Amino acid sequence: MSVFLDRLNDGGPFFMYPLLIILILVLILIVKGFLKKESQEKTINLLKSITLFALVWGFLGHIIGMVGAFDAIESMDNVSSSTMASGIKISLLVPTFGSFVFLVGRLGIIVFTWISPTKKQENA
Repeated sequence: MSVFLDRLNDGGPFFMYPLLIILILVLILIVKGFLKKESQEKTINLLKSITLFALVWGFLGHIIGMVGAFDAIESMDNVSSSTMASGIKISLLVPTFGSFVFLVGRLGIIVFTWISPTKKQENA
């Protein structure tokens, strides 16, 4: 558990903690979608919007982190390859977590689409 919290802090709390909140929200929406079948369409639309936001939020964090890293590198005379690799690894934590949240939500959407009855079956 402490490794997970370390990664959240390494990626930057400003971007990682909102993504964690979004992941919890996505999981709640998926459970709600299974329990309340009548509001599945609204749940699917919410999941689409929220997961897309998580993906974009992750890449925004990556871009802002890389700009800051390049500013720091520019101000230094000599940067070791290990320092550079460590910085790149850290900058990839936010988009990786954002992509994970996106995939969890999309998996929920796929399951809802698979199990929901088609319009023809409802009218028959």
